[in-house]
Amino acid sequence: MIVRAAERAATVTGGLDSRHSFSFGNSYDPANTHFGLLLACNEDRLAAGAGFAEHPHRDVEVLTWVVSGALEHADDAGHRGVARPGVVQRMSAGDGVRHSEHAVGGPAHYVQMWLRPASAGPPRYDTVEVAGFAELTPLRQPGAVLHAGRISAPVTLPPAAYLHLLVVAGTVAVSGTVPASGDGLGSGDGLGSGDGLGPGDALRLTGAGGITITPAGGAEILAWRMRHGLDPG
Repeated sequence: MIVRAAERAATVTGGLDSRHSFSFGNSYDPANTHFGLLLACNEDRLAAGAGFAEHPHRDVEVLTWVVSGALEHADDAGHRGVARPGVVQRMSAGDGVRHSEHAVGGPAHYVQMWLRPASAGPPRYDTVEVAGFAELTPLRQPGAVLHAGRISAPVTLPPAAYLHLLVVAGTVAVSGTVPASGDGLGSGDGLGSGDGLGPGDALRLTGAGGITITPAGGAEILAWRMRHGLDPG
């Protein structure tokens, strides 16, 4: 299915404009709580100096992709870091952690994604440099792979039990095959090159074959390929 940018729920406060792909905070839809292993996908815009005071997390993998500006992280496990464009921030809350996040040096625009971990343990944190278009995994969830970055030519993603694509910037067309049962986009004959996605639009596919993403000039995308959902059985 395609979820258009305008269909997302929103949380807007004095220093935050957040758009939620799934139920989040005060926005709850029992039919839209997650997709595959993905529990949250929030596109946030923070005013300079705004952010989130120290708060707790556990049993969640958090990956942050910064579109513009800089986001500072600090937690009670002693981890500190600043994520900027081209740097992915990964945090595994593990058995429990308290952390804070704030925009530094000006406003910040980023996408934050939460996934269910595969195992427990102490909290972990790191940042990963991304050049161009890259693949990376959460710290404690090997069943999910994030394809992230800018593309200027078509890219093809392998088959996946669950595939979630968010367009951050630019416009893309998607083509490929889906199960014969269909998912609202077409049948086994494919998605068709006319299924265009713009900034903030998302595509969710289950049991899809290889998917080709073609940018109109250039685009920035975040695509999750997941081998299973919350119940791996």
